[in-house]
Amino acid sequence: MDLNTVGEVVVPVHRADLPHWRPGDAVIAGGTWLFSEPQVHLRRLIDVTALGWPSVTTRDDGLELAATCTIEEISALSHALPDDWTAAPLFHQCATALLASFKIWKTATIGGNLSLSFPAGAMISLVAGLDGTVTVWRPDGSEYELGITDFVTGPATNAMADGDILRSVFLPATALRARTAYRKIALSQLGRSGAVVVGRRDTAQDGGAFTLIVTGSTTKPVCLSFPDVPTANDLGTALAGIPDESWHSDAHGAPDWRKAVSAVLGREVRDELE
Repeated sequence: MDLNTVGEVVVPVHRADLPHWRPGDAVIAGGTWLFSEPQVHLRRLIDVTALGWPSVTTRDDGLELAATCTIEEISALSHALPDDWTAAPLFHQCATALLASFKIWKTATIGGNLSLSFPAGAMISLVAGLDGTVTVWRPDGSEYELGITDFVTGPATNAMADGDILRSVFLPATALRARTAYRKIALSQLGRSGAVVVGRRDTAQDGGAFTLIVTGSTTKPVCLSFPDVPTANDLGTALAGIPDESWHSDAHGAPDWRKAVSAVLGREVRDELE
C-alpha cells in the first residue's frame, strides 16, 4: 500500500546520523506491517536497514539477534546452531506461528514483530520462551535493556518511548541448552494464533528449572516458573491463577476459549518435558 502522506525517507548509516524524532515519524526495517494498511499520521520514515547490524552473532554466553534479522533468518537457525543448543527447533516452530507467507518471511523482522507487540506476535513467543532480553536505543545516545515480559506491556503497547529504537535481542546460552516444547492453536487452520504455549526445561547443570510461557491468548507474555517439572495439578493451579483480565479478546478468540485451550496446551507441554 502506498503511504501517500510520507514526504521523506531518511536512511542513516551511523547512529549519529539518526534524525531528531518528531511527530509523524516511524522507524522502518522490513515494513511488512507498515505498508499493509493506511498510516495517515505518518510524514517521515527512518530506515534502519543501512546501519549494518549483523543479523546473528553467536557468543559464548548466548545468541544476539539484530532487530533487522528477518523471520527467514530466524527460521534457518533451527538448523544452524551448535549441537548443544537443543532449543534450536523453537526458532522455526515460532516462525511458523506467524500468519505470513514465505515472501513476508524474507522481509519481516524480529524487531518489527516485537515492536508491534501484538498478542499473536510469534517472535514474542520465541524470545519469552528463551528468557530473552531486548536492547533499546534512546534518542539521547544511551540505551537500556529489558526482559521481554517487561518490554511488552499490553496489546500493541510496550515500554518504548517516542524516538526509541529496538536494537537487538539477546538469548542466553542457559535457555538455548534447554529442552523445549511448543504448541499453537487457532480458530482456523491458517488463522492468527489464538494461543501459543512454550515450555522450557533447563539442563540439570543449569538448575533444572521448568518454565511455561503463555502468549497469543494473553494480553502480554505470562511466564510461570517452577524449580522442577510441576505436577499436572500444580501447573493447572498456576494457569488458573492468571487474572481474568489478562486473557485477550478479539475476533480470533474469546477469553474463555483462550483460557481453556491454554490449559490444555500447557498440560501437553508439561507431559512432553516431564
